[in-house]
Amino acid sequence: MPVWPGPAPKPWLGRKPVGLAGLAWRVPDFSTLCRRQKTLRVQLPYQSSATALDLLVDSTGIKFLGEGEWKRKKHGAEYRRQWRKVHLGIDAHTLEIRAIEVTDNSVGDAPMLPELLGQIPADEAVASVSGDGAYDTKACHAAIAQRGAQAVIPPRKNARPWRTTLVGATSRNAALSACHRLGRAIWKKWSGYHRRSLVETKMHCFKRLGERVMARTFERQVVELHVRVALLNRFTQLGRPTTVPVAAMA
Repeated sequence: MPVWPGPAPKPWLGRKPVGLAGLAWRVPDFSTLCRRQKTLRVQLPYQSSATALDLLVDSTGIKFLGEGEWKRKKHGAEYRRQWRKVHLGIDAHTLEIRAIEVTDNSVGDAPMLPELLGQIPADEAVASVSGDGAYDTKACHAAIAQRGAQAVIPPRKNARPWRTTLVGATSRNAALSACHRLGRAIWKKWSGYHRRSLVETKMHCFKRLGERVMARTFERQVVELHVRVALLNRFTQLGRPTTVPVAAMA
């Protein structure tokens, strides 16, 4: 019988992490998880709003290849870094992520807006869709108008009126006229455009779970990011802080 060289082994050595928690769960090995991750279908949990959906859209980059930020700043990049682009659509009322698309870094924001709207059930009412100036395209306004929603998108700096025969051109031309007469600052405040900052805050929460993905193939990266969104929605359902104004003391 072999003798253990040195002190007696600790009783927790060789146990699985779930065993340390006192749970008799069977845990698949890493290879099994990698094989199943490619075909896994993740359903995003969410709570329906009491009113019509106000969708806020934006995108961010997630790194999957390259050195960390500290090493790059300290010693420089040794090889090319690569990114995935994550397009998110959140509910302005519940702050839950309702739609997600993962693309290559070369894909713009505007082409993915119809895809994000397509993830919203057809029987659910959409009141408005808010985005930055990158979504000021004919395809985006047409997709928003087809859902019967109001587009809260600032026109570009050099924007010109569209033909009224185009789908969604009426609301877009009205926003352009308001920006010319009242100014962009007044239009943004009047239209509620500043609610779009909520999706930027959600992007920060999204990256708090990691600024890079561990999977190497595109299909597994999509599943990994979908799992991250499902976790964020669960955290949001458990509770979120409520901010109220407090009068200053004299």
